[in-house]
Amino acid sequence: MITDRQSPNFSARPPGFDIDLLILHYTGMESCTAAIERLCDPEAKVSAHYLIDEDGAVHCLVTEDKTAWHAGQSCWEGKIGMNQRSVGIELVNPGHENGYRDFPEAQLAALESLALEILGRHPIPKRMVLGHSDIAPMRKEDPGELFPWQRLAEKGIGLWPRQVDVEPVAGTVREVQSALRAIGYCIPVDGQDSPVYRAILKAFQRHWRPKKADGSADKETRTMIAAVQVAVQADLAASPPKGDHC
Repeated sequence: MITDRQSPNFSARPPGFDIDLLILHYTGMESCTAAIERLCDPEAKVSAHYLIDEDGAVHCLVTEDKTAWHAGQSCWEGKIGMNQRSVGIELVNPGHENGYRDFPEAQLAALESLALEILGRHPIPKRMVLGHSDIAPMRKEDPGELFPWQRLAEKGIGLWPRQVDVEPVAGTVREVQSALRAIGYCIPVDGQDSPVYRAILKAFQRHWRPKKADGSADKETRTMIAAVQVAVQADLAASPPKGDHC
């Protein structure tokens, strides 16, 4: 069951925009009550379409036909401003600064059910089910390295490579940057070992190599980058299903 608790923090979706992204977050707050208060506070100017408590309770804060303000400054596949084209789901979790912990089973089960419904309504490709840190790697860490992306992909939600025994991407900074860009990360291909490069490597690792998110392009990370590239290319070749909205 979904409880309606309407947030004032939304805007109209511009005409001509398909919803083609599903963005997952954690709240970074100590309780569901505190998160709802913030997401419904007009002064905060933040919101999400849905909030899922640790016990699995789902709250709809903004209907899917409206733009919720959850992504902020963001970029993916060379396009900026992800709010207008996405559905955003917040998961109650204290986050890295307040005692980051595993996502409970009840919460994950509720997320899987909700996400499958959303994917049934909108033409969202697998590669476009992302974390906040993927689209805003310089600012965000959520949902973080404890989030079970592979589990969700096995349920048909998001992307996980089927084949990981591939040749790693070459170890030069420029080659790694180029591969990350092909996956969708908004990264300059300039050969510079910069803070942006390291932050995007960490974002990739949190999503696809979560046991060690250190921003280092080690062989295991470069192998997974190559594997994800293959999966992205396959997803690009597939035709996403069409649907309508909440």
